[in-house]
Amino acid sequence: MATTNDLKNGLVVKLDNGELWSVVEFQHVKPGKGPAFVRTKLKHVKSGKIVDKTFNAGLKIETATVDKRDMQFSYKDGDDYVFMDNETFEMLYVSPAVLGDAAKFLLDNGQAMLALHESEVLYVELPVTVEIIVKHTDPGLQGDRSTGGTKPATLETDAEIKVPLFITTGEKIKVDTRTGDYLGRA
Repeated sequence: MATTNDLKNGLVVKLDNGELWSVVEFQHVKPGKGPAFVRTKLKHVKSGKIVDKTFNAGLKIETATVDKRDMQFSYKDGDDYVFMDNETFEMLYVSPAVLGDAAKFLLDNGQAMLALHESEVLYVELPVTVEIIVKHTDPGLQGDRSTGGTKPATLETDAEIKVPLFITTGEKIKVDTRTGDYLGRA
């Protein structure tokens, strides 16, 4: 248990029927008239939904322990993705629903950060950028500017992104895992 005075960015709290919310922003407000309060912006840990919530100052709230571990992607077992803990060598199975769009940029033996609460995987964070090989892209033709100087490319993980016309099949490029944007050659 903690009070609203103990709130800080990244803290995970249990609200409304045990739902887990992460504190994105908080601000202690002491108006000239009336009691103090805390204005927060909370992000639902599983769905990613962001809401604004106001608490009275000093109100007790329940915190949740979230264990963040660096893990390595080992292999895919049926629909599940198997990750290995780098320290204990424990294997964790993660469903595609939890992994979400991160699966598009998950490389064999790639590193990821898994957040666990009571041995349940809440979410998976990949590094901000990954270096990945272009499996296939059509050759870019000089003067073809109808698409703004980009063309579709299929990556080694079968994800499709837009790349500049000068990128060729077999090249290694950097990709932003949050947005799927091309960042440059590796």
